[in-house]
Amino acid sequence: MQFYSPGKLLLSAEYLVLDGASALAIPTRYGQSLSVAPIAQAELIWESYNDQHQQWLQVVFDLPKLRIANATYTANHPGANDRIAEHLCDILNAVNDLNPSLFTHSHGYHCVSRMDFPRNWGLGSSSTLLNNLAQWAGCNPYELLNKTFKGSGYDIACAQADGPILYTLEQGTPITKKVDFNPPFKDQLYFVHLNKKQNSREGIQRYRENKNEKSSCIKQISHLSEKLVLCQEIAEFEELLHTHESIISQVLKTNPIQQSHFEDYFGQTKSLGAWGGDFILATGNEASPAYFKSKGYSTILNYKQMALCH
Repeated sequence: MQFYSPGKLLLSAEYLVLDGASALAIPTRYGQSLSVAPIAQAELIWESYNDQHQQWLQVVFDLPKLRIANATYTANHPGANDRIAEHLCDILNAVNDLNPSLFTHSHGYHCVSRMDFPRNWGLGSSSTLLNNLAQWAGCNPYELLNKTFKGSGYDIACAQADGPILYTLEQGTPITKKVDFNPPFKDQLYFVHLNKKQNSREGIQRYRENKNEKSSCIKQISHLSEKLVLCQEIAEFEELLHTHESIISQVLKTNPIQQSHFEDYFGQTKSLGAWGGDFILATGNEASPAYFKSKGYSTILNYKQMALCH
């Protein structure tokens, strides 16, 4: 059995999507696969490979109790520690809670997970894993998310999408709407990696600690998300991004990325997802890659290279 889920980028409504703001999000051309094959012995052999086809994790679980028999890590893997196998075990136990019959057979499984993007890109190493596991187990991926990483669920929606979406949490229920976000200026859009991975859970916690009234901001951002979808002019698009950055800046009490990093940039930049890391969106032209490389940011993808389109 083979499963695949695309990664994600949140173009609008970061943080506020947790409280019901309508968010524009895109699945990416990069994602994660999971292959599952039955084996005779009553154990689950798990292998994880990075985008360079290098194995960085192997864990053997005894079945049906999902006890860790042994685990091997790549020592120089970023973030590798003794909790990785335990964390995977927690996820598999959540899968088992949702489908108690999955691991009750006399045979076991050999599972191989492969990513085609670097883990520090922040394109959804967790959400693509959860969606693949949910497909295999025949369970609800949003329920699996709630049992594990929490979050708004927009990343799960992207893992199931084949193009841009508007995503909204309505009283805790995920609502996904396909949209025709295909701006005529997409050749002027770039995604720039900031050379570090931001911890989304830490960003969410800081946002949750901010008790300011957000209802007005939620309405404004939802309106901006809808206007971004319909926008046909790059100048208007840049103004919408600037306004969006200003609103989120006030909510987070943090300076926008353009103010803190790219004040001399000729286009407009916007943080994506958790502020302070991963990718930003930048409007620009053929001179944009050289500008960002001069600032020390060498991973620059244009819209067509990154976005999965309908």
